[in-house]
Amino acid sequence: MEVRCGGHSVHDMFHTNIHHIRNISPKLINHFEIHEGEVGKIGAVLCWKYMDDGKEKFLKEEIKNIDPQKKSITWEVIEGDVLELYNFFTIITSNEHQWTTVTFEYEKKTEDTPEPLSFLDYFINVTKDIEGHLLSK
Repeated sequence: MEVRCGGHSVHDMFHTNIHHIRNISPKLINHFEIHEGEVGKIGAVLCWKYMDDGKEKFLKEEIKNIDPQKKSITWEVIEGDVLELYNFFTIITSNEHQWTTVTFEYEKKTEDTPEPLSFLDYFINVTKDIEGHLLSK
């Protein structure tokens, strides 16, 4: 998605200021906690309670990779509601100039499992909240 605040600013928020996203997007994120490690470091484990499709859900993820050149972060979901539908779920964000890209890598548990469109919508809305916050500064 295009972001007027600059992709580098969104990357900085996801990388070093992720703990502030709860305050930036309170309607979508109910709780955030650093379970293990340090913000912005590979191996950090983050826990979220978030609203998806009108329901509170839980997600625990580990930062697996950070690429400063590509302004990219890879998170692997290790617990949570999303793993009820998928055997594995990885979130990759990458940012450049005026663009933020999110990629989901996953494997459905069954053929009938839906695509994660509501989770994608949630992620887009959080990114819009971040953009609005950064533009208001």
